[in-house]
Amino acid sequence: MPPAPPAAGPSLLERARRFPATFALIGVTVLVFAGQWVGQALTGADVVLVYGAKINEALAAGEAWRLVTPVFLHAGLLHIGVNMYSLYALGPAVERFFGHRRFLAVYLLAGVSGVLLSLVMSPSPSVGASGAIFGLLGSLAAFLYLHRATFGQFGAMQLRQLVFVALINLGMGLSPGIDNWGHVGGLAAGAALAWFVGPRFSTQILPDGRARLIDQRPGRQLAIRLALAAAAVLILSIVAMMNPRGA
Repeated sequence: MPPAPPAAGPSLLERARRFPATFALIGVTVLVFAGQWVGQALTGADVVLVYGAKINEALAAGEAWRLVTPVFLHAGLLHIGVNMYSLYALGPAVERFFGHRRFLAVYLLAGVSGVLLSLVMSPSPSVGASGAIFGLLGSLAAFLYLHRATFGQFGAMQLRQLVFVALINLGMGLSPGIDNWGHVGGLAAGAALAWFVGPRFSTQILPDGRARLIDQRPGRQLAIRLALAAAAVLILSIVAMMNPRGA
C-alpha cells in the first residue's frame, strides 16, 4: 500500500483569517506602493515617496508624518518584495503569541523607532518597512528568551536562529545605500517592547493532562503599558525632530 501523501498546509486564505493584522499590513503596504507607481506613471515623479520619505530637513521643519510614512514606502519592486516576504514569514509567529493588537503596536512603534534612530544618526533619506520587521525579529527573540523555561530546547533553538538571522542582516546592512540605523533602532525597540508590553505566559495543566498558556497581563494593564510605550516614542520623536543629523 503506497504511503499517504503529506497533509497540505493551511491555505493562504486560512492564514489570512488566522493572522489578519499581518495580512492587513501587507495589503496596505502593497496599496501604498501601487499609489507610488501610479503617481510615477501620471506625473513622472514618485510624489508619494517625495512627500513621505524620511528626510531630515523636512522633519526638522515639522513634517511629523514622515516618522510613520517611511514604514509603508519602498524604493522599488525588489525592496518591497523582500520586505513583504519577510513580513509574511515572520509576522504570523509574532501575531500568534502577541495577539493582533500587540502585534500592530510592536510593528508600528518599532518602525517609528527605526526612523527616529536614523533621524539622529544618518543624514540620508530613507524608506522601507525593514525597521518594523527588525522590530518583529527583536520582539520574537526577546519573547523566546523571557520564556526560555517554558519552551525549553525548541525555544532555545529558535532563539539561536533568530539571533543568527539578525546578525547576518545587520552585517548585510553595512552595504552602502542601506539604512542600517533604522534596522538597529527597530530591533532594539522590538526587544524592549516585548519586555514591556509583550505577553507573560504561565503554564496551566488541564484535567486531561494538556498544558495551556495563560497570559499574566490582563487587558487593563496592557492598555496602560501600550499607552506609556506610545508616549515614550512620542517624547523621543519630539527630541529627535529638534536634533536631526545633518539638517
